[in-house]
Amino acid sequence: MFSSRAPSPDFRLKLLEKADAQPLYDAIRANREFLREWLPWVDTTRSVHDSKAFIDDAMHKYLKGEGVVQGIWSDGALVGCIGLNDICLPHRKASLGYWLDRSHQDRGIMTRAARQVVHYAFNELRLNRMEILCASRNYRSRGVAQRLGFHPEGVLRDYHYQHGHYVDMLLFSMLRRDWSYAMENG
Repeated sequence: MFSSRAPSPDFRLKLLEKADAQPLYDAIRANREFLREWLPWVDTTRSVHDSKAFIDDAMHKYLKGEGVVQGIWSDGALVGCIGLNDICLPHRKASLGYWLDRSHQDRGIMTRAARQVVHYAFNELRLNRMEILCASRNYRSRGVAQRLGFHPEGVLRDYHYQHGHYVDMLLFSMLRRDWSYAMENG
């Protein structure tokens, strides 16, 4: 089971559970305009029922070993999510996705949360490869990948169709051997 690697004074990670449907919906609703530019699923999250369905799906994938989605909690409120998605144990890889409430950005929360999740993926799940896919203009998400030392692998041109136009996506990766080296050498 996932648990936060080290306590942090300003946030904690916790697996999403059914009781989190309302706080999750509230966080998405409060950040809808901000998040919808980057995350197409925001427009399909229209009710607490939709958040509950997402949590049910996340719990199902967790039990099957296909995903790990955690809420990011700060000051008693759910302020974002971070997840290992598309876990493929035969190939020992997964993708990392995340979002954070606008008012909690610029504090290093997401970089530290992502560091904990990547550490878990490489050291507990024994994955070999992690990927981050983000919109080319999503500078905050790119910044998280870069601060963690993920390597840019390329541009996926016209990869997503959102809000009436195509969006280029950037692919970043990290291998376990590179992560181990980075953690040992600072």
